[in-house]
Amino acid sequence: MKLFIDTNIFLDLILKRDAYKEALLIFNAIEKRIFEAFVLDITLLNIDYIAKKQIKDIRSFINVINKTFKVLGGSNSLIEEALLVKNMDLEDNLQYVCAKKHNCDLIITNDKSFFSVKIKTLSSCEFVAAYLGS
Repeated sequence: MKLFIDTNIFLDLILKRDAYKEALLIFNAIEKRIFEAFVLDITLLNIDYIAKKQIKDIRSFINVINKTFKVLGGSNSLIEEALLVKNMDLEDNLQYVCAKKHNCDLIITNDKSFFSVKIKTLSSCEFVAAYLGS
């Protein structure tokens, strides 16, 4: 199964927010290659920008993501497509069109307003309950 992981799942994990446990279970399953997982390149930049204020060695975590996940990049045509999505959050739109382009089966996000029409979205809690049995 191909999963697209939203930035907030990583932030839940490294900042030990409410959905920390579920994020850890998802991350471990991906590290074990139970699922194929994708992220947008800007996710790594956002993690670095947000988390380095609280975590000293965030780059080692970003390195693990880079080695474990398939990192997708935006392009002129994908940004053009994202701009056409009837949603105001351009970052979410770009994640959605990249996930669609790479035939992802699910988007895992804890963003309740994440826009997705053709790909099912699940929160980390919903994903863990449905696919990891916790």
